[in-house]
Amino acid sequence: MNITVEIVDGPVPHAPPPPVPGAGAVLEFDGIVRPLEAGRTITALHYQTYEPMAQHMLREAAESVAARHGLLYLSVVHSRGEVSVGACSLRVIVAAPHRAEALAAMAEYIDRLKRDVPIWKSAP
Repeated sequence: MNITVEIVDGPVPHAPPPPVPGAGAVLEFDGIVRPLEAGRTITALHYQTYEPMAQHMLREAAESVAARHGLLYLSVVHSRGEVSVGACSLRVIVAAPHRAEALAAMAEYIDRLKRDVPIWKSAP
């Protein structure tokens, strides 16, 4: 099982998922900054993080979700700092032997990230 966790400055750069031997399903989720936040027009979002804790919690959630769903691979990259409308602020890639496990794992991981990880967004 391969897990990677990264927090980057600015938008998340696009990189195709690596080949994962044995995977029957590889899913990629890109979280894109929308032009509306809390009902108002914005041009960007600013992400702040308590990085040591965020790194730890991103990895801890990844390990737990991967074990529960039998994943072969999970990668998460989250932005820190400013991300313009239309750019990617979160990329999660999961790979599993079957689609049902991959879909369930993706949903669970994103829910845990949003609920538990100390990363906050604000509109400048």
